[in-house]
Amino acid sequence: MARLQILELPEGVDDNRPPFVLVIDQYTAQRYVLGPDQPEPVDQFEHVAEKIGARAILAFEETIDIPANEITLSDAADGNVVRIRVEPDLEGFTEKVMAEVAKAQVEAIDAVRQARL
Repeated sequence: MARLQILELPEGVDDNRPPFVLVIDQYTAQRYVLGPDQPEPVDQFEHVAEKIGARAILAFEETIDIPANEITLSDAADGNVVRIRVEPDLEGFTEKVMAEVAKAQVEAIDAVRQARL
């Protein structure tokens, strides 16, 4: 099952909130056929970044670990290092994203049909 991670980016002068990239790993691409005239495969994540406020969405088949999502605690006295991995609880988020993707696909199909008229 695909995993979702957030990669925070450095803030710019005009940023109201910290910018971020949504990183999806362990992702299996799916192909959709809209019709025989379809020139290219449908982008499942088209416009999703805009809707969630991300700068971009990066999807990978492999597992990607973002070091920024780990916190290292160390005690110089004994030399022990503790690493804590921070993972958000995104229960239901995948379903919401996929619903938005399905909605965008329907809108794309409607736009193609309207263009043919």
